[in-house]
Amino acid sequence: MGQAPARHGGVTGALGQAMQETELYPAIKAYLEAAGYSVKAEIGPADVMAIRDGAEPVIVELKTAFSLALFHQGIARLAVYDQVYLAVPRGTGRRFAKALAENTRLARRLGLGLMTVRLPGGPVEVHCDPGPYAPRKSAPKRRALLAEFARRRGDPNLGGTQGARMTAYRQDAIACARHLAAAGPCRGAVVKAATGVDRATTLMRDNHYGWFDRLGGGVYALAEAGHAAIAGADPAG
Repeated sequence: MGQAPARHGGVTGALGQAMQETELYPAIKAYLEAAGYSVKAEIGPADVMAIRDGAEPVIVELKTAFSLALFHQGIARLAVYDQVYLAVPRGTGRRFAKALAENTRLARRLGLGLMTVRLPGGPVEVHCDPGPYAPRKSAPKRRALLAEFARRRGDPNLGGTQGARMTAYRQDAIACARHLAAAGPCRGAVVKAATGVDRATTLMRDNHYGWFDRLGGGVYALAEAGHAAIAGADPAG
């Protein structure tokens, strides 16, 4: 699965003690019973099993936090029934909200449902239901990846690099900066012709890195920050 599911901070239960999975069960049981299910705990390897006439049995796996083990258990239950949910306590704050969003996407991709329980006592919130996952492809993102690949000069990065990376945009900016360092102030069209950077004028005008000074009349010069940047740039950039 690549990265482990996003986690959030430790959760405490009653009296400040470490939370137990059993604290989730009463709210999950009440939620399913309200939907017409007969609910029982610890049926074989399943934490919770719910049955209703005319409906596929529901399995719920309980954990006190998102974890790889929780997703492994959910996947294992899919070998028995299709309606498998994961349930964790509902946390608070930005960190939990981010973990919830990431793990909801992961649950959808795996065909699992996901619930959270606001303790003590509920309510239960369903964030996604089990079912086949058919991701919608993003045409703009696909085009952006292909464009970046085509514009990138050589292969200046190592796979798995953290932090700053050499992008095609930065390579273009370095090319423009080097030309200005050698030739002095130039019009954007001249920089474009000399470097082969089609977006030279736009790039220098936007000045994303703060490397260029606009002198007027479409003429640009290299700023002090630009001189410093190309002095430390990889020659292959």
